[in-house]
Amino acid sequence: MRHNKKFNHLGRKSAHRKAMLSNMASSLILNKRIITTVAKAKALRVYVEPLITRSKEDNTSNRRLVFSYLQNKFAVTELFREISTKVATRPGGYTRIIRMPNMRAGDAADMCMMELVDYNDVYTNEAKKAPKAKTTRRSKKSTKAEAAPAEAPAEAPVEETKE
Repeated sequence: MRHNKKFNHLGRKSAHRKAMLSNMASSLILNKRIITTVAKAKALRVYVEPLITRSKEDNTSNRRLVFSYLQNKFAVTELFREISTKVATRPGGYTRIIRMPNMRAGDAADMCMMELVDYNDVYTNEAKKAPKAKTTRRSKKSTKAEAAPAEAPAEAPVEETKE
């Protein structure tokens, strides 16, 4: 029986599951966005969010602990240098799962896009804070300035001066 066994085994042995989650976490950190199945994304969220929380405090023990999970020094460097500064004020919820309407062709698995929240310009508030260039809308109707010259008298002839 599987009483109180809460995490998804994803149909894999433990070593395969750990290696897969490690590779997916490294890809998410390096690329900021990956496309995967919904089940794998939910499992990955539980795996990667504590690592991002660890990266907020940059010390040797945290770097070693994160490296033991990721096994990729480039991903660890990216996480501690760039991502940790962006998520420093965020109390949690570093990832977002967006379900995609199409299913995988082979087995009709539900697909989704998993991304780091602070790296999407569409949903972040930073994009909204940037002021847009003000544009004016001009009417096709004639304005008062165009109507005024019609009432003005004709031009007076120009006199020539002798030098």
